[in-house]
Amino acid sequence: MATGAMNPVKALSDATLRPYWLDDPSRPEPLPALVGDEYCDLLVVGGGYTGLWTALNAKERDPGRDVVLIEGQESGWAASGRNGGFCAASLTHGWANGRARWPAELTALEELGHRNLDGLEAALARHGIDCDFERTGEIDVATAPHQVHELKEAAEEAELLGVHGHVFLDRDAVRAEVDSPTFLAGLWNRRGVAMLHPARLAWGLKRACLALGVRIYEHTPGTGLSSRSATVAVRTPYGRVFARHAALGTNAFPSLVKRLRPYIAPVYDYALMTEPLTPEQLASVGWQRRQGLSDSANHFHYFRLTADRRILWGGYDIVYRYGGGVRAEYDHHPATYRRLAGHFFRCFPQLEGVRFSHTWGGAIDTCSRFSAFFGTAHRGRVAYAMGFTGLGVGATRFGADVMLDLLSGERTERTELEMVRSKPLPFPPEPVRSVGIGVTQWAMTRADANGGRRNLWLKAMDKAGLGFDS
Repeated sequence: MATGAMNPVKALSDATLRPYWLDDPSRPEPLPALVGDEYCDLLVVGGGYTGLWTALNAKERDPGRDVVLIEGQESGWAASGRNGGFCAASLTHGWANGRARWPAELTALEELGHRNLDGLEAALARHGIDCDFERTGEIDVATAPHQVHELKEAAEEAELLGVHGHVFLDRDAVRAEVDSPTFLAGLWNRRGVAMLHPARLAWGLKRACLALGVRIYEHTPGTGLSSRSATVAVRTPYGRVFARHAALGTNAFPSLVKRLRPYIAPVYDYALMTEPLTPEQLASVGWQRRQGLSDSANHFHYFRLTADRRILWGGYDIVYRYGGGVRAEYDHHPATYRRLAGHFFRCFPQLEGVRFSHTWGGAIDTCSRFSAFFGTAHRGRVAYAMGFTGLGVGATRFGADVMLDLLSGERTERTELEMVRSKPLPFPPEPVRSVGIGVTQWAMTRADANGGRRNLWLKAMDKAGLGFDS
């Protein structure tokens, strides 16, 4: 709870139950649904970042390629328009996860990740996409004593591994950047993270695709996929699309390739957005360099400033629903909003009296290795990229290039990676999946309360390569 008299829950009383990013007057009008049959060279299924980057990059590689994109609702409406706007160079959900899984490739993966982020920034300039892109970096903050030691070790290890640009900040240094009485230390990734407006990125990619001749049909879900001879066919409610190749960017939603569904566990993440801070309120926090922040707990928060001086505050809870359904009624979770509000004012007691303008949630496509996996189906005519686990704002562009490489049959530096050639372990079926996730959440909470010490369950999960994260 906050240190003053205010009940944090009262700050939620006027909040709008919709994603702040999508509540924007610049939101484009939806495009018509597909009616009848379409024919093309490449069909892209999904109008989030994965699908939009795939369509755009396909046209940039070959302007003569005929590309169709179908989206079940509107482009950018799901995770691509609801996330925190942290655009990281990392392709592996952080270099520590990459080191644990692909140590021999870590240098190459880091280099490819930074090249991908540079390429993303260049594409924004080339296509005139204004999405408030800022190369601010990100600070991981310690809020418990054992995390200070962990951040020091991480800074030293990053330097030894040649992962540059990570700076350890002691208590005074981190509070000079962003002032919270809960901050004990920080690790600032100065060059590998940008902040942006996620929905405007999706809408800008949509406009760029249309300008290059991509035919986009919205409110057109793919309901079935088949192939024969040299053609892939995807059914939709009012028609079909026939294509030489297809790229699937459906992520948290059930894949049209059914054998892939056990690899994804959709989990729900939630966020709050404050009203705009006054100059005096912002000065009480500092935050002049506008970095993104996250704390170092297993159940962690992520937070950042928007262009209009609001604070986005999200994370902590990881909500999985039995059976792995993705439904609109799961998009809001008052218990989590209540918890997040209390945590916000504990972090920033000097902001007592600030109110929240928006609350929302959405599904993340979690996989057991916490970073995307790739492959083909239907004799190489269908490619997929999925499992970004909440760190896909930048990595989806890399995933798009991997899918295009795979469909072309090219051997590239991307397709030769063990990360690209391997798969995570699938999640077990229900009810084992729900029980396992519940036990893991309990164990993660215990570890946070016990100085980071991981019990036998978490150690066994680590050893098996199975995990659960947000």
